[in-house]
Amino acid sequence: MEVGAYSRVLGQPRIFCAAKGFQNPKEPSSVFRHASFHKPHRNFDFKAVHNDLQVPMEKKKISVAHELSSLVALSPLDGRYWGKVKDLAPYLSEYGLIFFRVLVEIKWLLKLSEIPEIIEVPRFSEDASSFLQGLIDNFCEDDALEIKNIEKVTNHDVKAVEYFLKQRCQSHPEISKVLEFFHFSCTSEDINNLAHALMLKESLEDVMLPSMDKLINSISTMAKDNAHIPMLCRTHGQPASPSTLGKEMAIFAVRLSRERLEVSKVKIMGKFAGAVGNYNAHLVAYPNVNWPKVAEEFVNSLGLSFNPYVTQIETHDYMAKLFFTIVRYNNILIDFDRDIWGYISLGYFKQITKAGEIGSSTMPHKVNPIDFENSEGNLGVANGALAQLSEKLPISRWQRDLTDSTVLRNMGVGLGHSLLAYKSTLQGIAKLQVNETRIFDDLDQSWEVLAEPIQTVMRRYGVPEPYEKLKELTRGKSVTKESIRRFIEGLELPNEAKKNLLNLTPHSYVGAAVELARDVDMALNLVNGEEHFLNSKRAVI
Repeated sequence: MEVGAYSRVLGQPRIFCAAKGFQNPKEPSSVFRHASFHKPHRNFDFKAVHNDLQVPMEKKKISVAHELSSLVALSPLDGRYWGKVKDLAPYLSEYGLIFFRVLVEIKWLLKLSEIPEIIEVPRFSEDASSFLQGLIDNFCEDDALEIKNIEKVTNHDVKAVEYFLKQRCQSHPEISKVLEFFHFSCTSEDINNLAHALMLKESLEDVMLPSMDKLINSISTMAKDNAHIPMLCRTHGQPASPSTLGKEMAIFAVRLSRERLEVSKVKIMGKFAGAVGNYNAHLVAYPNVNWPKVAEEFVNSLGLSFNPYVTQIETHDYMAKLFFTIVRYNNILIDFDRDIWGYISLGYFKQITKAGEIGSSTMPHKVNPIDFENSEGNLGVANGALAQLSEKLPISRWQRDLTDSTVLRNMGVGLGHSLLAYKSTLQGIAKLQVNETRIFDDLDQSWEVLAEPIQTVMRRYGVPEPYEKLKELTRGKSVTKESIRRFIEGLELPNEAKKNLLNLTPHSYVGAAVELARDVDMALNLVNGEEHFLNSKRAVI
C-alpha cells in the first residue's frame, strides 16, 4: 500500500490514557479490525531508559541517571534539537523498533489462530484476543526496558521480544498452551522488516508528510500574497528580465509538491517468507497450508504491500526509492533556502527581530538569516544519511548479510535532520518582511532589461539588426529611462507599437508572472489532484 492509505482508512485519532496508552475513540472498520494497532506512547520518558548510564569523562563520571542530557548526547538530534524532532521518537527510536516488533509477533500469533489447518493453535477466545491486544495497547517504557534486559542475556534483540511475550502470556490459561507458536517459522528478519516498514509508514504519515505540506502551504501563501510585487530577476548573478516575487515563490511550491506526491506514492513493502524466502520450515510443518497466500494476507493486514520475491530480507528497493525521493524534495528546499538567503542579502526581505536575540557576538547591528542557514546545513546532513541508506540497502551478499541491520538504525538520522530543516525554514519564513522600497530601487536602476522586449518588437516589424542595435545601446553601458525612450522614439515602428514600448517600465515588464503566482493553488491541484490538495490544506489548518 502507498504511504498514508492505511492510516486514512482507520482515520481515527488516538487518545492517550495514562493507564491504557493510546485508544481509538471509535471502532475501525471491520475490514481493518485485525490490522488495527495503537501507536507507541508519544509522550514516553527517556529518563528510565538511561537510569544506569554513566559516561566516563577523564577522571570523573557524568551521571545521566534521570534524563538524556543534551550536554552529553552524541547526536544533536537527541540533544540541542530534541524539542524540534521529538515527534519522530515514538516511531524511529529503539523504543519504536521494539514496539513494532512486539506488534508483529502478536499479530502473527493471532493470524495463526485463524488458519484452520493449524489445529494446535485454535481460534482464540475474545478474552485471549483482548489480552494479546492489550499487550500492544498498553506497551510502555518499562516493557521496552524489560526486553532490553532480556537482550543482555540473549545477545539477540528479536529473541528477547519472543521471550518477553512468552513470559507475559504464561499466566493466561489459553495462550500459555501455545507459547511456542510465538515466532513460528519466522526468521528475525520477518519480524524486523515489517517493524521497519511500520516505523517508516507511521512516521511519514503522522510527522514527515504533514511537515512537508506545511512548507508547501507556507510558500504557496508567500506566492499569492506577493503575486503583484515586481522584482528584478538575476541570471548568472546579473540583472535579467523582471518577474514578481510571488511567481518566484510559486515555482518552489509546485516543485516541492511534485516530490511530496512522489513520496506519498511509494509502496511500503514487507515480506514474511522465512529464512531464505521459500517457506521451507512452514511447508515441512504444515504442507497443506498455502503459506504464500497466508503471508500476503498477513503483510497486507498491517497496511503494507507484499513482496513475494525475497531472500532472507525484504530487498529494500522501496526504501531506496523513498529515501532518494526525499533527497529530491530536500534538494529543492536547499535551492529555496539559498534563494531566500540571497534575497535577504540584497535587502529584498527584512527579518523581524525578537527582543533579546543577538545576531553577532561582536557586530551589534547583525540580523543573520540563521534559520535558512540551519535548514540548508541540516538538509545536507539528511541527504548524506538518506543517500547512504539508498545506495547501501539494496545490496546484500547472497541471501543476506548483516550490514543492513546497523544501517537501518539510522533511518531516524536522515528523517530527523530533514524534519529539523523543514521546521527551520518555516521559522525563517515567519520572520520575513518584504522590503518593497529596496526591490523597486533595483528595478529603477535597471532599465537595460527592456532591451529584450524592444528588440523582440523590432523583429516583428522587420527592423534590421534589432539584437545588434540593442546590444550596442546597452551592453556594458549605463542605461537610463531617458536613453531608452530616445532609442524607442527613433525607431520606425507603427504608432501603437511605439506607444506600448514607451509605456513599458521595468516594473510593468513582468509578463504573466502575476497570474502564474495567483494561480498557484490551481497548479498544485493539477500536480496532486483535488483530494490531496484539500487534505494538505486541512493538515495545515
